[in-house]
Amino acid sequence: MTHKLTILFDLDGTLVDTAPDLVIAHNHVMKKFGFPTKPPNEIKALVGMGAGTMMGKTLWNYAKDELKNIKEKDMKNKMVKEFIKFYGNNILVESKLISGAKDFLVWCKKNKISMGVCTNKQEHLAIDLLKKIGIAHFFEYVAGSNTFDWCKPDSRHLTNVVEILNGDIKKTIMVGDSEVDGKSAENASMPFILLEDGYTDVKISDIKYNHLIKDFIGLEKIIKNYL
Repeated sequence: MTHKLTILFDLDGTLVDTAPDLVIAHNHVMKKFGFPTKPPNEIKALVGMGAGTMMGKTLWNYAKDELKNIKEKDMKNKMVKEFIKFYGNNILVESKLISGAKDFLVWCKKNKISMGVCTNKQEHLAIDLLKKIGIAHFFEYVAGSNTFDWCKPDSRHLTNVVEILNGDIKKTIMVGDSEVDGKSAENASMPFILLEDGYTDVKISDIKYNHLIKDFIGLEKIIKNYL
């Protein structure tokens, strides 16, 4: 059996520039719970591991200096719940597709490339965003942070989706914007395409990748080599 090519995409910072709405949601939570807000660049660096990690790191960075007796776990859970609620109601206010993304997805569809999304965003939020921004129909499967019992950088987040899509790991490419995506691809032994200016504070030189791109414009020239 000849397997078609499969491409797996991260969501935040890869397909969609979600930072503006994530920043708003994050700082809404911080204000509500009486903590200082953070600038966009600091929040972007926390996006890749999901809402729980984002709020956990935010809370810990503040608590370790200012609130020695804070019940971090309880506070974090309350903040995550508020974040999910607020963000879910404001998921597409300022977010926008990365340049060239939709045209590239159209090209992939025409070339019978199988596509899936592997994101550390909660599954229902990921699907909702993809639908509202108009690209959900391109993807055969969407796996969020809570779809399986594990998520990126665990390779099974990726390999499970490939299996569900009846694909072949040896004919699968991961596209993402952070070290979390890069490590996931490395753990799954698949090529990794890295978008510049990702949601991470790690230097590009510290991320292992096969191809580096600015956006999706012209990406088909790279993908043709894998067909």
